[in-house]
Amino acid sequence: MTHSNTNIPIDPSPTVRSADGTAIGYLTVGAGQGVLVIPGALSTADDYAAFARALAARFTVHTIERRGRGRSGPQGDAYGMEKERQDVLAVLRETGARFLVGHSYGGLVALEAARDNPALAGVAVYEPGVSIGGSIAMDWVPDYERALAAGRPFDAFVAFTRGTGPARARAAPPWLMKIMLRLFLRAEERRRMLAMLPENLREHREVARLDGSYGNYRAVAASVLLMYGGKSGIAWVDTAMERLAAVLPYSETRGFPALDHFGIDKKAPVEVAGAVGEYFLGVSP
Repeated sequence: MTHSNTNIPIDPSPTVRSADGTAIGYLTVGAGQGVLVIPGALSTADDYAAFARALAARFTVHTIERRGRGRSGPQGDAYGMEKERQDVLAVLRETGARFLVGHSYGGLVALEAARDNPALAGVAVYEPGVSIGGSIAMDWVPDYERALAAGRPFDAFVAFTRGTGPARARAAPPWLMKIMLRLFLRAEERRRMLAMLPENLREHREVARLDGSYGNYRAVAASVLLMYGGKSGIAWVDTAMERLAAVLPYSETRGFPALDHFGIDKKAPVEVAGAVGEYFLGVSP
């Protein structure tokens, strides 16, 4: 079983240039075969430090700082999934990593980067943000945009959380959600997330644009571990797991009954890293 090791140092973030010249940073920890971790929306590479350190007991783990964050350059006016794919490919070329891990929106990026990419040996995605028939709601966007335009980022964050979260979040009135978010998120965490709200909107527009395109993942030659939390309570997750398992040529599904959507980064990163490590060792060339 993989164990977390807080004594494993994380190298200072190097950068590579993506196809459009944008600087893309990443953090590196560990030794062994290379793994690239792709964070989700409203997240940075630092949010996956515990997961990376746990996986680093067996692998060299690189966590990309997706564009619009940290030492990486801005998303840019021409932002789209192709930019994210090019960023991932640039880091893969630089590091020689042959394994990908993606969470939520990062899982969608991982699947897109894995299409027609024979260099990859394995991919692991935790509740990838794959929308099918409008399963990932976008009805929160008008309120979100109005709040951002009015200079009320926390209200925009509330609209997003209610619109995309589990049923209990969608049912909560805005005033209650505001109280809950202030209680459950540290002030610094809220500050970082609020700063990424414009990037979050562009990313979710890509989720909507790619709605129903999951059939494209028949072109993923790597073995794929599909992971989900049993307590996520998010309706689109079950549909995505089912459809992806049907189209991916080589896949295995793994549930974590006690975890929710944030099992990989916040709730149980060591447990999830253990499962990912075992899977990658099983498909290692």
